[in-house]
Amino acid sequence: MKKLLLLLAITCVAVQPSEAKKPKQPKINNIIYMIGDGMGLTHVSMLELEEKYAPTSFDRANNIALTRTYSANNRVTDSAASGTALATGYKTNNGWLGLTPDGTIVESIIAKAEKQNFATGLVATYAIQHATPASFYAHVNNRGDYENITKNFMDSNIDVAFGGGIKHFEDVFKKMGKNHVEELEAKGYKVCKDWKEIAAQSAGQVFGLISDDNMPAVEKRQPNFLADATAKALEILTNNVKNEKREGFVLMVEGSQIDGRSHSRDVSGILAEMRDFNKAINVAMDYADQHPGTLVVICADHETGGLSIPSSKTDFTLPESGIGYNFGTSSHTAALIPVYLYGAGAEQINGIMENTELSWKLQRLIGVAEK
Repeated sequence: MKKLLLLLAITCVAVQPSEAKKPKQPKINNIIYMIGDGMGLTHVSMLELEEKYAPTSFDRANNIALTRTYSANNRVTDSAASGTALATGYKTNNGWLGLTPDGTIVESIIAKAEKQNFATGLVATYAIQHATPASFYAHVNNRGDYENITKNFMDSNIDVAFGGGIKHFEDVFKKMGKNHVEELEAKGYKVCKDWKEIAAQSAGQVFGLISDDNMPAVEKRQPNFLADATAKALEILTNNVKNEKREGFVLMVEGSQIDGRSHSRDVSGILAEMRDFNKAINVAMDYADQHPGTLVVICADHETGGLSIPSSKTDFTLPESGIGYNFGTSSHTAALIPVYLYGAGAEQINGIMENTELSWKLQRLIGVAEK
């Protein structure tokens, strides 16, 4: 018996130091969820090539994973189904938002975070009613149902909304004989009609839709709009967390028009939108550097265009063979999508996973998942 007790004591002594060395999991208060619509690995490769391999935001990533993007009814997803998967953790049919295929309403990470006293925000370069941003608050079986999507926004408690789509608010409330600005102000929003008014805000609920429908292409919109809007949203949400004693925040930022330029097989347009998105990612990563407890997640809903970068020549003994940009389709593809992670908890998301599982991992990291 004495020998057994001595053996147990030695075992305990041996185990305790090892347990004490286990790294403490970082506390994650803030998630910046950055979605490059239509952005595949080759889109990132294009950016790297055209920047002559100078460091980009993607090079700063602490960790990288991959997601599968198929929807509930198609091996090739659309933005509504994939947006719903990333936002809620549930697969659905193409064209559906915030509903499972049997019509069950499912809540997004933003909706759940709001209930847990987090501040929340959306930034996009399309209309805020477009499929990806709408997947974070809407529940419809037709992504083109902008009337009900707009009404769903009014049912949310999102602190910050920057992008396009103001005409849909005007139309919805005009039908009801109401004024959209008055209705938004009654809900607590400061309604901004242009970037100058947005830039003057520093806290509170801020509604900054400054284009009738989608924002213009990067060459025609407010210079650095996406990066500046990301920085402004972060400033407002940070102050809301501090002033209102919130738990943290969840911000979704979409580089929306990478997708549209890829559908059009517009190489220079894709590069311009990728460079624009890259600036916004750097803003988010810089914020994470200055605010411990922030996780930046960069991903896409799907790949668009089947973009490839082949060599121009087959003779690889030449000092330079040249490259070209080719497209396999003007539609979406079923390719795996890279996920780049930076900041607190980046090491906790690894491997190949369903796009739904990425959502659940993020929900668990901030403590809002119900499963």
